[in-house]
Amino acid sequence: MMRAALLLAVQPSPLWYASRSAGSVSLLLLTVVMLLGLATSARLELASRWRFVLHGAHRNVSLLTLVFLAVHVAASVLDPYAGIGWFDVVIPFTSSYRPIWLGLGVLALELLLAIVITALLSARVGRRIFRAVHWAAYACWPIALLHGLGTGTDVRSGWFSLLSLVCGAAAVGGLFGLRLLGGGTEHRRARAIAGLATALGLSVLAAWAFNGPLRPGWAIAAGTPARLVHPSGGQVVQATPAR
Repeated sequence: MMRAALLLAVQPSPLWYASRSAGSVSLLLLTVVMLLGLATSARLELASRWRFVLHGAHRNVSLLTLVFLAVHVAASVLDPYAGIGWFDVVIPFTSSYRPIWLGLGVLALELLLAIVITALLSARVGRRIFRAVHWAAYACWPIALLHGLGTGTDVRSGWFSLLSLVCGAAAVGGLFGLRLLGGGTEHRRARAIAGLATALGLSVLAAWAFNGPLRPGWAIAAGTPARLVHPSGGQVVQATPAR
């Protein structure tokens, strides 16, 4: 009877499913936002109406990403399993649940908020501040990917691996296709270096994932409290993986 109660206590709740699904969709949308941002700054030879459509899509997908991130954050806090509080999703690296990887998610969220706010207030903050903050978009995406790999337990699922692979391939393809081939030739060398650096970074990230989150025992190594990994007081409950 007690064992059955423990299993029910640690079974994934609807809030947990909402958090994981919203987080995965947010990563996909953030990749689209980055690609649209690259396209808007690549000096592509497009008609004015298509430039308008491109800018509008970039803005609207960014706002949609924030909506899914809000669902992801709210569901994570409201789900009592990990004990994540509102303070933990405002101040990075303070949570008792996987502090480093959860903190990276907080940083990515705050970077995206800064990018969206400066975009909406670009006429007031000035072009220099607007461009400086938007450079943070290149850091926001890999930080979010690290957060998903380090915090999420779906990382060992085939669909999440496929999602990460698609997002990574899109990032590399976008940098090479839009930065290297798009626009003039005066900055082609710098664009090529940026593309190669991205490809190298993703290769290092993949090597780390295979030797970290994809290996057994990552829950403890990532900083999951022992009471969640061993909910029966030292005996691992195999029916429910640590989230």
